[in-house]
Amino acid sequence: MKRYILLFLAYFLSVFYVKAQDFVIKGVVESGDVKVQKATLRLIELQRSSQTNEYGEFGFVAISPGKYQLRISALGYKTQLNTIYITGDTILNFNLVEQKEDLSEVVVTGTYKEVNRLESPVPVEIYTAKFFRKNPTPSIFDALQNVNGVRPQLNCNICNTGDIHINGLEGPYTMVLIDGMPIVSSLSTVYGLSGIPNSLVERIEIVKGPASSLYGSEAVGGLINIITKNVNHAPRFSADVMSTSYLENNIDVGFKTNFGKKSTVLTGLNYFKYGHKVDHNHDGFTDVTLQDRISVFQKWNFDRKENRLFSLVGRFLYEDRWGGEMGWNKHFRGGDEVYGESIYTKRFELLGNYQLPIKEKMFFSFSMTNHDQDSRYGTTSYIAQQQIAFSQLTWDKKIGRHDLLFGTAFRYTYYDDNTPATASANLLNEENQPERTYLPGIFIQDEIKLASKHALLLGMRYDYNSIHGHIFTPRLAYKFNFDETSILRLNAGTGFRVVNIFTEDHAALTGAREVVVANELKPERTYNVNLNYLKKLFSTNGSIYTFDLSSFYTHFKNRIVGDYETNPNEIRYDNLKGYAVSKGITANIDVALRAGLKINAGITYQDVSLMEDGVKTQQILTEKFMGTWAISYRIEKLNLGIDYTGNIYGPMRLPLISELDPRKPYSPAWSIQNIQFVYNGFKHIELYAGVKNLLNFTPNKGNPFIIARANDPFDKQVQFDGEGKAMVTPNNPYGLTFDPSYVYAPNQGIRGFFGLRLTFN
Repeated sequence: MKRYILLFLAYFLSVFYVKAQDFVIKGVVESGDVKVQKATLRLIELQRSSQTNEYGEFGFVAISPGKYQLRISALGYKTQLNTIYITGDTILNFNLVEQKEDLSEVVVTGTYKEVNRLESPVPVEIYTAKFFRKNPTPSIFDALQNVNGVRPQLNCNICNTGDIHINGLEGPYTMVLIDGMPIVSSLSTVYGLSGIPNSLVERIEIVKGPASSLYGSEAVGGLINIITKNVNHAPRFSADVMSTSYLENNIDVGFKTNFGKKSTVLTGLNYFKYGHKVDHNHDGFTDVTLQDRISVFQKWNFDRKENRLFSLVGRFLYEDRWGGEMGWNKHFRGGDEVYGESIYTKRFELLGNYQLPIKEKMFFSFSMTNHDQDSRYGTTSYIAQQQIAFSQLTWDKKIGRHDLLFGTAFRYTYYDDNTPATASANLLNEENQPERTYLPGIFIQDEIKLASKHALLLGMRYDYNSIHGHIFTPRLAYKFNFDETSILRLNAGTGFRVVNIFTEDHAALTGAREVVVANELKPERTYNVNLNYLKKLFSTNGSIYTFDLSSFYTHFKNRIVGDYETNPNEIRYDNLKGYAVSKGITANIDVALRAGLKINAGITYQDVSLMEDGVKTQQILTEKFMGTWAISYRIEKLNLGIDYTGNIYGPMRLPLISELDPRKPYSPAWSIQNIQFVYNGFKHIELYAGVKNLLNFTPNKGNPFIIARANDPFDKQVQFDGEGKAMVTPNNPYGLTFDPSYVYAPNQGIRGFFGLRLTFN
């Protein structure tokens, strides 16, 4: 009997001891700096669940020591499975990935149809509005400075017009779209980019590499698709007001309105004003262009049966910008007393997308633009008008392993100006001959699912240009999935581009150089290949690491280049008697640590060169390497976020006027760095402030001057020899003429900024 009593007591004590060793698990579930509410956590082996409260907190009690699988799921976030080891009371913090920011995010730019990022055979980079708020800017043009491999390039020291380079290729090789429609091209590539406000942006998708077989002959080096806000998801009212110590003022206002039961309208208003003359480098010219710009945007969504799509978007832009001598005003516009560059831009855009009311998945999309330009560069006038009408019908059809896309497109372009580009060939005919181009085309794309891990995309496009004839652009893409987080992609294709130097090269209009077109220019042709590897890692502590590595190669035939060096008084345009090559590698890393630290960084090394008569030269105004970064940290207790962003660029070859020109032939390595503090402790209100260009870098440092002959912009005191070349005189010791094309970086120094965001959902 005593034996049984002792055994019972031993069993009771052992059970009590084990129960006494049960532990507590608690912690927080968040996504970056956001606490995730109503997330479900489930211990799979124990079939027990917990749910987070409004602060993202969760807890389990009476958990025995051991190894467990903990699954975390929440609406709008990627489900996460973690292995945990319990040896005592445990505190665990988890960082979830938003569904829209991971590999499952839906993208449309790579294949012109909605696919998740993991399945797209074409690598597409996605940048959300939240990314661009880390370094607030008044326009898309400025915002892209923190995207690796993409560089906004200023083309003029005086009027600050510019374009966007992708992997070293100049702006005209980049196609810019709004909601998939070709809005920004040719004339507006130079003059229309700064008028796109950040307030209307939902996200930006970037494809680096060939896309001509799908988007047409201009998408040679890559494309940027600006996707506007979804009307249904946009806040009821929002406002963003920012000012800088340079007295730059930017106002964005957005509001949503319902018209009846079946239509919703999103309206966006943007106003940017900079009217403060600054001349910190004391050359007598404004350091920064003065601007007065307004943009009005509306997007209509219509509810239809079976959720079929119908949307309309309209935008109007007016801008008045000028730069020049500090004493300039509009009284001197176009005259030779005081030098100024004054540009009036008026632009209207309309685009729409309509899903046909049939069983098949067919869409009709269209866009229309009208761009009026009235410019004066000293005494040179550039008055131009461009109208583009575009329509496209696509049919998305799946047949077995084949995911097909058929399309037909038509594009009409009207262009007229007061330059030789549209002058009559008959010298006795004083009337202009506007350029009218018709470009009908058809394309087909077939994405073939070869196996569970292999996919092949074949595409080809045929266009007929009414001036240059037949255009054929094939495309091939291959995708291999090592697993659900590792992807290898290969893309190859061709491109075709027709050049109008007066719409694309600002240097052809400004300064004292004479434009010479040596021969009839032939269209450019390119051959492109891009190899991309993407890897995503999830650590057991909730941290996330994304690695993206690419190599690229583009070969140009008939490359059209501007020769600044043969004759310092001329810009000579001709097809390259050889070939040009753009090649390099680019790498990006994204890190989201459990502690609330986020790091986005990238580096690109590139070699963009021209080969002619066996001589290789580096392309002017093209860096050998560039790097970008954005580091963010959240201090939850203080409701404070800190963003440190920046970029760095390697040396560029710069356009000198003569052998005596004392300015540096290459730029130094240079960097623009910014810091921002964001406070969101108030309901509906977010405050932000910081400093831009922390290093106070400007391109005049280390140079005797930036603008050549700024003291004589009309060359009234320049003496020329019998060949028309500037002579060396006591008043002109370097034999120069007025020229503002020596520019590679913004001429705006360190400055503070402050802003306020107001949102009502």
